[in-house]
Amino acid sequence: MILQKGRVVLETEAKALEDLIEQLDSRFEVVVNLILETTGRIILTGVGKSGIICRKIAATLASTGTPAFFVHPVEAVHGDLGMIVAGDTVIAISNSGETEELVRLLELIRRQGASLVAITGKAESTLARQADAAFVYRIEKEGCPIGLAPMASTTVTLALGDAIAGAVMELKGFTSGDFARFHPGGKLGKGLLLVDQVMHGGDDRPLVSPDLDLSQALIEISQKRLGLTAVSQPDGSWGLVTDGDIRRLLQEHGSGALGMKVGDVCNTHPKRIRGDQLAVEALNLMEKHRITSVLVLGENHEYQGVVHLHDLWKTQML
Repeated sequence: MILQKGRVVLETEAKALEDLIEQLDSRFEVVVNLILETTGRIILTGVGKSGIICRKIAATLASTGTPAFFVHPVEAVHGDLGMIVAGDTVIAISNSGETEELVRLLELIRRQGASLVAITGKAESTLARQADAAFVYRIEKEGCPIGLAPMASTTVTLALGDAIAGAVMELKGFTSGDFARFHPGGKLGKGLLLVDQVMHGGDDRPLVSPDLDLSQALIEISQKRLGLTAVSQPDGSWGLVTDGDIRRLLQEHGSGALGMKVGDVCNTHPKRIRGDQLAVEALNLMEKHRITSVLVLGENHEYQGVVHLHDLWKTQML
């Protein structure tokens, strides 16, 4: 009996989400385009359970590159209205579209010069009629045994907020690198570190010219303590020589190997990665090829530095 009651609620909410997929139409596109065209911030507002959903949607938008925050309708009429300015877009959520505190706020939002988006379950509601853009969803029932507590409606509005955020991310070209900038803390932040945040760059990057002797390259390798050095090539590309390469040449040619020119013996096609890629991608590259360091190159193939396996250990990524 208990399990069946729980399944009824979940089935009701699942059905509401399935129906929502079919309800997405040009109204959804209008809402997303309005957000994309917003020059200010996105403000979410709602009362009760809708307000809780608003907070989550605002957090999702903010963490994915769209400045957003929540304003409570009651607090808005007691001073927080100053947080809304011309150029902003307000997304108001109310299942009935007639929530007194929210309806009272609509005219004030207009006075501030902000745009208004309505997400509601009633097409003829005051909220829907007053909005610049409205997405009106339909649900058959809430799932609540007495039909009063918002369940399916809040599930639908939460999912709709995610759909909006996902579409906006896609159209803005929001990348994993962008996401990393907004999530610097915790386990997630460590997994989203960029290569240029952990690499050895500037004066710490090892570098020699191809006309130097291997003995001089060995000095650079020892001083920079990364077990390798990049080699600048005449054609603008980059080579690589490691302390392991030098040891193997010494075994094969004896001490005479130290007089060889770096450009004649370096690896001219070393593994490389861009600085704006995730550090975890550098780790995957190292594991795949069983190496401990990778050259970091920029978009124009300029040498930026070296990322070493030890750098990744320090981040506790491993």
